[in-house]
Amino acid sequence: MSARPVDRPVVVWLLTLWALVAAMLVVGGITRLTGSGLSMVDWRPLMGALPPMTHGEWLDVFARYQASPQYEQVNSWMTLQDFQRIFAWEYVHRLLGRGLGLVFALPFLGFLVTGKLAGAWGRVGIAFLLGAGQGLMGWYMVRSGLVDIPEVSHFRLAAHLGLAFLAGSWLLWTALSLAMPEPSDGDRRLFRLGWIGLGLVAIQVVWGAFMAGKRAGLVADTWPRMHGRWVPEAVTQATDLLAVLASDPAGIHFAHRTFAWVVVAVGVAWGVALVRRGGAPRRPGAVVLVVLGAQFVLGVATVVLHVPIGVAVIHQLGGYLLVSAWLIALHALR
Repeated sequence: MSARPVDRPVVVWLLTLWALVAAMLVVGGITRLTGSGLSMVDWRPLMGALPPMTHGEWLDVFARYQASPQYEQVNSWMTLQDFQRIFAWEYVHRLLGRGLGLVFALPFLGFLVTGKLAGAWGRVGIAFLLGAGQGLMGWYMVRSGLVDIPEVSHFRLAAHLGLAFLAGSWLLWTALSLAMPEPSDGDRRLFRLGWIGLGLVAIQVVWGAFMAGKRAGLVADTWPRMHGRWVPEAVTQATDLLAVLASDPAGIHFAHRTFAWVVVAVGVAWGVALVRRGGAPRRPGAVVLVVLGAQFVLGVATVVLHVPIGVAVIHQLGGYLLVSAWLIALHALR
């Protein structure tokens, strides 16, 4: 795949932004798993890029945190040094978000002035709106954990993560369209099936966010059964099944691990069809199969190993890479 000379810098820029979104997902996952997300109790999107520089500034920031529900109800044992450790992850997460904004804005202005975005500025503008919305949703999510209960809404977390996936996916699709604007190897039947499969992957990503938000991965560390049961009591005894599957930790865990089999079945069928078909979609189809298999194994490992931070974060990144590989295969089928 080679871009036209006028488009190549723009394509590289878009792919760089896609990679930065992946980095944001990694740091965001660590921030979530270390309980660092509520350590910064104010939001200054333009100012506040520098961390506390003096002992007095640290004491002031720590005092504000000590007035938060998380400190009062969960982390009252923390010293200043303990606080600095969780503050660091949230600070890096927000700093990376600012950096991503700069990497977007400065080249965007340059490309706009030089006319390199002719015909594409609208799609790039949508990417900006998605990124800005994702940042706003991040703060809206954090706010839910700063009042009364030190826990962010898992629905807001899912929206925050989903917007990150959507922004990264839009950047990747736009880059592919600029690099290879003409249809390459069209197949409408497989193209439609691929979009259906990607929709199933999106549902699984949402429930993965529910898993993180409710710490549902800790409910059961056995596979394939949940402590000897195929279906947990929370599900079999539910009077409102949808509410249990969307809000109860055991129900969320059951839904996520069960729906994984659906995603795998559809993904394997589609990937094998692409490989057998040959042509341009053959290699992307093989990549989808590899990433899908790795993601499934990582999901099982995350549960069985009791949600270790490293494995869980790689599992979240794997979801992003799976969506990206799926999009590349879809693009080859246009």
